[in-house]
Formats: sequence, C-alpha cells, structure tokens
Amino acid sequence: MSLDLEISPASPCVGAEIRGVDLAQMSDETFGAVKQAFADYGVLFFRDQSLSPDQHIAFAERWGDIVVNRFFSPTDTHPKIAEVRKEPHHKKNIGARWHTDHSYDIEPALGSVLVAREVPKTGGDTMFAGMSAAYDALSEGLKEQLNRLKAWHSSRHSFGYRSEIDWNDNDGRLQNPENALQDACHPVVITHPDSGKKCVYVNPEFTTHFDGWTAEESAPLLEFLYAHVTKPEFTCRFRWEEGSVAMWDNRATQHCALNDYTGHRRVMHRITIAGVAIS
Repeated sequence: MSLDLEISPASPCVGAEIRGVDLAQMSDETFGAVKQAFADYGVLFFRDQSLSPDQHIAFAERWGDIVVNRFFSPTDTHPKIAEVRKEPHHKKNIGARWHTDHSYDIEPALGSVLVAREVPKTGGDTMFAGMSAAYDALSEGLKEQLNRLKAWHSSRHSFGYRSEIDWNDNDGRLQNPENALQDACHPVVITHPDSGKKCVYVNPEFTTHFDGWTAEESAPLLEFLYAHVTKPEFTCRFRWEEGSVAMWDNRATQHCALNDYTGHRRVMHRITIAGVAIS
C-alpha cells in the first residue's frame, strides 16, 4: 500500500475515505493501491478533488469502458457524463430508492464515479450498503436456498412510461422512456470477481421477481431481503462537499440518495463503468 495514502473506514462493513491522492494524476502504484481498496471496501470517498470533466472521464477510463446512461440527461459538453440534478422547485430526486446501477443490463455496470459540482449546505447525503456483510449475516438455510435462485431485473417499471416517475417534475433531467426495454436475469447471490466474497444481488428499484416464480410469490422473500441488506449495521452515510468524489462497486453495494433538501440546488456528475456478466 502506498505510504502516501490515508485510508479511513467509513463503517465496519462498507466504505472508506482515502486522503493523500489526486485522482487527476495518479501513478500506476497509487492506482493499484486504490483498486485494492475498492475491492476491500466496496465504495471509496475522496475529498478536495478538482476534477475537470475531461479528467473525470480519464479517471473512469482507467477502470474500463464507459457506459453512457440511456435515461439520465448528459451534461451540455460531455455526452459520456450523466448529470444528476435537482433544482429548488423539484420535489423528487433521482435515486431515492435503494438500488444497484444498471442491474437490468445483461452485463451490469462494474461501478460508478460521482463528482459533486454543487451541493446544498445541509442535506443530500448518500447512503451505501455492503452486500457481502449482509449475505454473511443470513442463516445457513437461507443462504443455501438463495444460492440456487436467479432473479429478473428490468428498466421498464423504473424508467418507462408506466413508471412511478413524474415526467412533469423532471425538466429534462431524464429522457428516453421509450428505450426502457431492458430485462436481465442474474443470480441472487454472486461471487465478487476481485474479493471472492459472496454478495446479495437483488434491489428494490430494478428487481421484479425470482426466475420461475410469480411476482406475487417472490414479493415476501424479496421484501425480507431488501429490509435485511439495508439494516443500519451494513451501511454508511456520506456527506457531500463540492469537489467530493465517490466511487462505488455495483457488484458489492447498493446506495440511495436522500431527498431532504427541497428548495435547494444539487448538481452531480456521474460516469458509469462497464462490467461483465456476473455469476
């Protein structure tokens, strides 16, 4: 581990803040240490960064190809960067329910890199939950059952015309509801390719039902899992400042954005990094 990095765990189960690094200019040695921390903690927090949009893209591309989000509106100048914005008049925010980015894709996203451009003085924190710790806390009997199951994920009910989204409250924040056609089936428990840990892989935003089960049959067990994996003991909370950066592993975590700052502006820039099929 690079001696220049100061790593402070954000909670016993998930997340760490890293100081002593400039994300715009990292040596290969430092980048290797950050990659190891990413595998160890699931989500990394960096403060006092001055990433330009081009540097944001360059940092993300060190991890892999960029996935351009179908539904978030891009920034005016960089189509690879999605803008996550809430104006003072907006009632709803984006990402308010616990979720895993792009779980509806056949090859789900590896991770996401979010940069704070403008934040309210208070409020607008993001919660993260660690899926390996949540899995470890389950009974052996339930683990055995879950290890045999797959579940379906879909973008249709979240971003399509029949979603709960109030399109009148978005002012161009979201787009392309006609493209909400993605459905994918993934194991309910995956083995993380880097850490080797088993992680629960269902989320209330995009998971619809277990493979071979009806939605009605699936609901009780899914609701139990949603409540279990987001228990306080598996979570951490990040308070944003301008220049803060968070990078989370979509295979190992869930997150939700708190909507407690109505009347204030919050602008974030997000890049999503491509992954591979999970097992």
